[in-house]
Amino acid sequence: MPISTSGLHHVTAIGGDPQRNVDFYARALGLRLVKTTVNFDDPSVYHLYYGDGEGRPGTLMTFFPWPGVTGGRHGNGQATATAFSVPEASLGWWERHLADTGVQTSRSRTHGEEETLTFLDPDGLRISLVAHPQGDPRDPWDTPLVPAEHAVRGLHSVTLQVSQEDATAGMLTEGLGLRHVGGSGDRLRFAAGDGGPGALVDVLVTPDAPRGLVAGGTVHHVAWRVSDDATQVAWRDELVDKGVSVTEIRDRQYFRSIYFREPGGTLLEIATDGPGFTADEPLLELGRALRLPPWLEPRREQIRDSLARLDLPKENNPGAAGGPLRPAEGK
Repeated sequence: MPISTSGLHHVTAIGGDPQRNVDFYARALGLRLVKTTVNFDDPSVYHLYYGDGEGRPGTLMTFFPWPGVTGGRHGNGQATATAFSVPEASLGWWERHLADTGVQTSRSRTHGEEETLTFLDPDGLRISLVAHPQGDPRDPWDTPLVPAEHAVRGLHSVTLQVSQEDATAGMLTEGLGLRHVGGSGDRLRFAAGDGGPGALVDVLVTPDAPRGLVAGGTVHHVAWRVSDDATQVAWRDELVDKGVSVTEIRDRQYFRSIYFREPGGTLLEIATDGPGFTADEPLLELGRALRLPPWLEPRREQIRDSLARLDLPKENNPGAAGGPLRPAEGK
């Protein structure tokens, strides 16, 4: 039988000003910045990871924030919406909270049962908060910025926009092991594992829409979970046997990754659950200092000087001695 994923691992997007990115995701949305590192392919650019208190797979949204980046275009061949899970009775609180920060929101109902609050982040990335009636047992990141009773529990789903459904649906079911669980109109839903929040993907079929352009304010790739290295190797072999063009396994320090494109054009990743974000710093210190992989350490001073300084909310590291640090200064 084909190997299958248990759900989403993370979503990675392209942003603009890094401090503005931190202010929105760590302060307005109340996520924890769990790792401050760089784009391993272009270390002059940050790679910022947000998630729950530990940065567990399925809670993670990550960004490459390029100051002055050209804006992208939402369209076919990319993930055009990222949704987070929140408690069912919390959308009113979020509506007021986001309005206080100057963010316009709109409410809708999807799949007949989910109430959704949708808005754009400062770079134009489409974000939704979904109150799923099934509930979400994941523990939130508890911070005074966003009280635990309303806080984000983790990723809920992503939406892939495509011009034709068949090939993309085939990749999701035969390549990732998802199952078709319904839909309405031009939207299909697929689920992994138990099918709850964090294990869902919608496919939006828009034959006449323009092709998307991946740049500022768009999703770069969507990552799916695999439990361990051995399963990832077997999965890569299986995809190659199916004729899929897959990268070699790449060490991302906190997980290992392979990448490939689904037929509609979206870049997908399969990422291991481990070793996790405490591999190179203690839990209380997550995100406070710039972390580099061993092969970039000889260039630390040069890399640090090329990055803008970041100020984190003190709530990012409760109880840590000395208060918040500017990540670009720390080791």
